[in-house]
Amino acid sequence: MAILPVSSYGSPPGDALPALERQLTSAPHGHLLTNTGVWSPDGRWIVHDVRSDPAGAAFDGTRIEKVNVQTGEVVVLYESRNGAHCGVATYSPVEDKVVFIHGPEHPAAGWQYGPSRRRGVVVDCARPGFAANLDACDLAPPFTPGALRGGSHVHVFSGDGKWVSFTYNDEILSRLARPLPGGDIDQRNVGVCVPAGPVRVSRDHPRNHDGAYFSVLVTKTTADPRPGSDDITKAFEDAWVGTHGYLKPDGSRVPRAIAFQGDVVTAEGATISEVFIIDLPDDLTIPGEGPLQGTAIRRPFPPRGVTQRRLTYTAGRKFPGIQGPRHWLRSAPDGSRIAFLMRDDAGIVQLWTVTPIGGEPVQVTRNPWDIASAFTWSPSGRWIAHVMDNSIFVTDVASGQSVRLTVRSSDEAATRPEAVVFSPDGGKIAYIRRVCAGAQEYNQVFVVSVEGAPIS
Repeated sequence: MAILPVSSYGSPPGDALPALERQLTSAPHGHLLTNTGVWSPDGRWIVHDVRSDPAGAAFDGTRIEKVNVQTGEVVVLYESRNGAHCGVATYSPVEDKVVFIHGPEHPAAGWQYGPSRRRGVVVDCARPGFAANLDACDLAPPFTPGALRGGSHVHVFSGDGKWVSFTYNDEILSRLARPLPGGDIDQRNVGVCVPAGPVRVSRDHPRNHDGAYFSVLVTKTTADPRPGSDDITKAFEDAWVGTHGYLKPDGSRVPRAIAFQGDVVTAEGATISEVFIIDLPDDLTIPGEGPLQGTAIRRPFPPRGVTQRRLTYTAGRKFPGIQGPRHWLRSAPDGSRIAFLMRDDAGIVQLWTVTPIGGEPVQVTRNPWDIASAFTWSPSGRWIAHVMDNSIFVTDVASGQSVRLTVRSSDEAATRPEAVVFSPDGGKIAYIRRVCAGAQEYNQVFVVSVEGAPIS
């Protein structure tokens, strides 16, 4: 059966590949995939959590599981205890271990799960059931360098599997009704864990805990952004740039960088999201402009040598800023391009890219339907997988041609927008659909295989 392309503004193909789409899970409970990193390094397993609602907005899952792509066998990697919940799991690209969010054990009236009250934990798949804290937490002054004072979220390994990125909210600052003079407010930022630990903290707060990694924040936000400037009020939906960083115009390599969405205020006073990048030094344990651990009124400061730059300036467009479904920026494996979603002049959500150096964004797709999901690149960097017109598509980044891989479904059975993830060999794509089980519907894990040789 041939894979039929979709021409720009043409009609949908008359054929697709239903025989190559397979449902992997069937248990009568929810299944959620993270937007990247769900495949084991050997491509045999897919990791997921069991949150109950379709989008995963209710953080109520109690298990991290993996499903075998060939046999459908499900293995429980971790089950939370003492009232805690867990979810948003990703694999290391080089080792058989998984990192995910863990909520507070023994939650109480004054300490429930929330953005500033969660942590990352790591499970070695050879030792299911045992989770080691990724990040340490110190909630009472004097704070500890290398420990956070809040919650981490959406943990993703770097291409070499050594560092872990995350987004962060600060518990100390969240307690302030307004910023104190010279102080910060709680705003989402991006952080990185590096294997320079362990970090041990005092027990002068009942929610303090040690961590295996040294954790720092690497972005800078401000409560008072200057209109028309590069000041940002929020740093979020981040992505490692390249498997091994990216090349600068002079041929030198930046070995580690993270792209992220940053909220800026336009000259007219509107808040829009733009593409930013941070270049990271080799050593993240050296303080920069302030203490790595922050103060009672300031959030943790980025380490010395971290540089933050804005890559896109879209305020003058008809539809300015990053738009479309919630999505994380994603980089080509060679680091040459960073993909994001933005509306074209007709108001349709399309794929765009920008280089890590900056410049004008390049429009990739010119399809008649909105890109309707988060997305990932194939390992070769040729294709991007996404949802469009109630089907799984891949788009050739060079030509912009989109290829429909699954038959167009009804709205009720449409692929969920949260995750469309290429396998390590580029031959399969993992995603979620809603499936009826009696009178109930549950998210189930699906894969679609690309016909013949891997398209990557």
